[in-house]
Amino acid sequence: MFAVISDGGRQLRVAPGETVKIDFRANAAKGDTVKFDQVLLANGGGASRIGQPALGGASVSAEVVVAEEKGQKLEIQKFRRRKTYRRHTGHRQKYTLVRITSIDVPELEVVEDERPTTPSPPPSQGRDTGGAAESSAAAEKG
Repeated sequence: MFAVISDGGRQLRVAPGETVKIDFRANAAKGDTVKFDQVLLANGGGASRIGQPALGGASVSAEVVVAEEKGQKLEIQKFRRRKTYRRHTGHRQKYTLVRITSIDVPELEVVEDERPTTPSPPPSQGRDTGGAAESSAAAEKG
């Protein structure tokens, strides 16, 4: 089951149990519940429900994991040659980390998935020896 929500001008694909970075919420504390009412699309394993633009009565609930997290630092440099003009500033965006707890969509058909929730490792295709096996096989023939 997954849903596409709109938050802060961005669209996010979310599923229960996922941890998502959203725009900073100043009044959110660890353990609080955040509710997203702008659900654009929902899928329960069968047919998808698509809103025009949003699904009526649908909501996604999330629990705040980290109230304030800082993003990567951006450095801005402005320079004009021969004019003694140099400006250097920086910026770090703040985020709130939330864990999706539930997706509530009325009249959505939920089909239980028979696949395991954790992805299985890809089948092994042998190790690349860098040509050492080929050179030893050539040495045995010659």
